[in-house]
Amino acid sequence: MTAQFPVFFVGAGPGDPELITVRGQRALAQADLIIYTGSLVPETLLKWSTPQAETINSASMTLEAVVDEMVKGWRAGKRIVRLHTGDPSLYGAVFEQMAALKREKIPYQVVPGVTAAFAAAAALGIEYTLPEISQTLIITRMAGRTPVPNTEDLESLARHQASMAVYLSVAMADRVAKALEKGYGRKAPCVVAYRVGQEGERLIRTTVEKLAETVEKENIERQTVILVGEVLRFSPETFPFRSRLYDKDFSHGFRK
Repeated sequence: MTAQFPVFFVGAGPGDPELITVRGQRALAQADLIIYTGSLVPETLLKWSTPQAETINSASMTLEAVVDEMVKGWRAGKRIVRLHTGDPSLYGAVFEQMAALKREKIPYQVVPGVTAAFAAAAALGIEYTLPEISQTLIITRMAGRTPVPNTEDLESLARHQASMAVYLSVAMADRVAKALEKGYGRKAPCVVAYRVGQEGERLIRTTVEKLAETVEKENIERQTVILVGEVLRFSPETFPFRSRLYDKDFSHGFRK
């Protein structure tokens, strides 16, 4: 009987092949078939695969075509990796693939990855949840060809003034800026994080009022996450508050 393995949905991380998880790297090294999102996942990630592994770029494929390749490969006893950019749980369109595999009674597992917002924070040396500044991170997108629920429109989310990472929206930077301005104000700090973790990475600091102008000037059209929030104003030298966690006067289960 042909051995049958679960299909692995693997988060590739932001693009740097060293930012994939050890588990994801291991899955690639063991794979017989890798279907990768070639529009976003750099081919450098395939360095972890073997020369014998078959690789398919899904950039121009439909859902049905991708699923068909997974079903045929699985029935042939192949170890299959579906390699997605960042983390599969964010804007990865993986749920519909999982549903299709479920209908075919094909098991699957998910390996998380580093999403661009966290890679950008690491590159900037910032913390999204600074004490007394922000304790919330909102990950969202602007409504475009793909709608968002009315309760999650960018303008209403901006009213919370939490730290925010706006995905898949840089092509609508003018609309993003107008929506953010209502909550954060025109002078609020922004970062345009372009191709984070990849060759050509750029982290451009600007403000909400200059966001659209900056994007146009830098000729940025895709592969960008827009960060906004008061946490972007601070550096380790200028931050005035301390976490209570390490305060000598704050007791908890591990320190009295």
